[in-house]
Parts: sequence; C-alpha cells; structure tokens
Amino acid sequence: MTTLKQVILFTDTDGRARFRDETLELTEGTPQSRLSPLMPTSGYQLRQSPVGFRSSFHCTGTPQWLFVLGGQMEIFLQDGSSRIFGPGEFFYSNDTLPEGATFDATVHGHWSRQVGSDPLVTLFVRD
Repeated sequence: MTTLKQVILFTDTDGRARFRDETLELTEGTPQSRLSPLMPTSGYQLRQSPVGFRSSFHCTGTPQWLFVLGGQMEIFLQDGSSRIFGPGEFFYSNDTLPEGATFDATVHGHWSRQVGSDPLVTLFVRD
C-alpha cells in the first residue's frame, strides 16, 4: 500500500493555528496508479493572486483543501513559523474560529502571501 503526506492546518485547543502532517492511505486503483478513497466535495473555486499579494491574519471560514497550481504560497502562524507550498503541493485548511470565540488577530488564524516572481494560482476544494 502506498501513502501520501498531507498537511493539515488546524485550530489547536488553545485557539491557535498549527500545522500537522498526516498520512493518507492510497487504497484504491492499481499498482501503477494508486488512488485515495473518493472524498465528497461541495464545490471548488480558483484564485489568482498577483505578485506582492499578502493577506492579514484570518481564520478559515469553511474547511477546504488548498492546491497550489502555480507560483508559491507562504502560510504564517501566530508562533512565527511558516511553510511554503509550491506547484503540486496542497494542504487542508481547517483553522476555523473556535465556537463562541471573537476573532483576535493576536491569537487566531494565519496569514498568507505570494512568494517569488510568478502570480499565485490556487484551487480551493470545499468539503
């Protein structure tokens, strides 16, 4: 059986966004073309962000997969850590605001930016 690394951006018990690496089992398909089990979706969006794009701190409104199709995206967390995702890389964005909390830009969420000389092109796939 083959596996695929998936990065999860989630809200930890202290309300802060964190990264976690998990393994996705590729249990379907053939030895030449391994597939994950089919996952349900409710829709997708494409986005292009120009060179120089930078967001402010925010939480993910609706959990979704984010796939980088072109350019590079850097995600920054409150603890000062960051990860860069390039073409073909993806992560599951699920750092939602804790229930009953009021958004605090010094505690909650993440911010992102386009990196390098190419515009950022992403695909968002919602659960």
